Amino acid sequence: MANHKSSIKRIRQNNTKRLHNRYYAKSMRTVLKKFRNLTDKVAADAILPKLHSMIDKLAKRNIIHKNKAGNLKSKTVKYASKLA
Repeated sequence: MANHKSSIKRIRQNNTKRLHNRYYAKSMRTVLKKFRNLTDKVAADAILPKLHSMIDKLAKRNIIHKNKAGNLKSKTVKYASKLA
C-alpha cells in the first residue's frame, strides 16, 4: 500500500479514470457488434457516421490507439459497402 498522500490520491484517480475508459470502450464495442450484425445497407449507412465519431473520440482521448481506430473505421466501411 502506498504511504504518501499524493500516491494514494493518484491510485484513486487512476481507478476512476480506468472505469470511465472501460465504460466508453465497452460502449464502442457494443455498437460495433450491433453494426456487424446488420444486414440492411440503409441501416448500416445510418449508423456508420455515429460509429466513426465514437471511434475518433476514443482515439483522440487515447482510450484506443489511433492505428486501431483507423483499422476499425476501414473495416466498417468495407463491411458497409459489401452489404446489398
